Amino acid sequence: MKHKVLIMKCDRYDPEKIAGLIGEGIEELGVKPHGKVLVKPNCVVAHPHFFTHAFTRKEFLEGLLVALKEKGEEIEELALGENSGIKIPTRYCLKNAGYLDVLKRYYVKVHYFDEAQQVPVKLDRKESLRQQILVPKPVTECDFFINLPKFKANPWTRLTLGLKNYMGIQADGPRLVDHNAFLEHKIADLQDVLQPGLVAVDAIIAGQEMVLSPTPFPMGAIVMGANSCAVDAVCCAMVHVEPGSVDHLRIASERGFGPIDLEDIEVDGDYPLDEIRRKTTSFSLIRERIDDSFENHKTLACTVGTFPYEHSRDYCWGGCPGLLQEAMHLHRLHSLHRVDEMTRVRYVVGRVDVPLDLAEDEKVIFAGDCCRWEGRINGKLVKIQGDHESSRKTMTSEKRSTDTIAKAVSSVLHCLTSASSGYIHLKGCPVSGVELGIYLSLFGGLPIIPLDTRTTLSIIGSYAQTRMGRLYKRFRD
Repeated sequence: MKHKVLIMKCDRYDPEKIAGLIGEGIEELGVKPHGKVLVKPNCVVAHPHFFTHAFTRKEFLEGLLVALKEKGEEIEELALGENSGIKIPTRYCLKNAGYLDVLKRYYVKVHYFDEAQQVPVKLDRKESLRQQILVPKPVTECDFFINLPKFKANPWTRLTLGLKNYMGIQADGPRLVDHNAFLEHKIADLQDVLQPGLVAVDAIIAGQEMVLSPTPFPMGAIVMGANSCAVDAVCCAMVHVEPGSVDHLRIASERGFGPIDLEDIEVDGDYPLDEIRRKTTSFSLIRERIDDSFENHKTLACTVGTFPYEHSRDYCWGGCPGLLQEAMHLHRLHSLHRVDEMTRVRYVVGRVDVPLDLAEDEKVIFAGDCCRWEGRINGKLVKIQGDHESSRKTMTSEKRSTDTIAKAVSSVLHCLTSASSGYIHLKGCPVSGVELGIYLSLFGGLPIIPLDTRTTLSIIGSYAQTRMGRLYKRFRD
């Protein structure tokens, strides 16, 4: 039998209407939520001013919970779990997304994956990147997993849908392992952890261009299915993307997780695919090299070298280059025209064997453990030599969650002490998005977004709670 995917019309965030549509989907798909039910939304980051379209909306979550109360069979426990991105505490993001009031109203347990005990899951495939992968304990204990992604563009993988949403089933330490040219392979590896019983995609207002700070696109749809590959393939077709061109989707399908050929998928619902494709001809995707993206920027220049990956020598699609696009997009939203007035900065990634030909006042950010360069800056000989081999050998069990506040403070101090030299080497594979944002701010003369008074105190408070939560679980377990 073909896997069925439903595309339903829904033009507004009305919890009652969403509940009705998801309830219909549960019946038509023949799925039976039961036992310990775990809901995984996409709440990579949330804030009413900076990140208004980056996350699964609270009304969508509420609609699902109402449908589960009506259609579930012998649900023993109903829980939500998530780990937000860029090292911002999950507590902060769930609160800003408006989830906590909804969860309390419907008696839903919360699992903060950045605080939970991490347990190893073996990966037996010969093509897997690692022999094991760490995931939060609640993920391994659930009976019925519900994937609740946001329909978004992504500068690393073209689209964020059901498969990509699995990145949030890891804590922030293990999550960054292989977040480089192997990102798409890692997403496929994560599918071996567990398969969903239901996928419901929030495509009512989709996100274009960036994953953390997307621009809105009123798509007016809910997409549902019981197979991640089939759902993601249909979502790709909705915005004129060939499913096979999305590497993690193609790899997952080749490993037997589901079909991506629309002829092998039964597409149903009240929103015809042809109709939605006519509506999405202007849907904007950004997946281009940074030296192309910033070619005409007045003061930001990019030098891209070669990379130590056999399958991707000329570019690292999942790592440091894409972080620059996200960081600059955030700065553009935050400080508007000031981005075009930033002081001169050169961003260097990969191994570069040619002179940089720097302007007199141009500062340099060398990014990543694979960055290599030798030459003169301000008359002094500089040799950049990253330790990519050690980074590649790092296992998920060795990559711990970092102290976010300490990392931000140390980044500011490091940048200030390096300002006179005219360059800095930001290490990591990939580099820290928080650090990169701070370095761009201080080198480029832009506001430091992590220190914005509208967010800083709240983040610090949430981080203190997160540290206490980790400590409590460590003693309890």
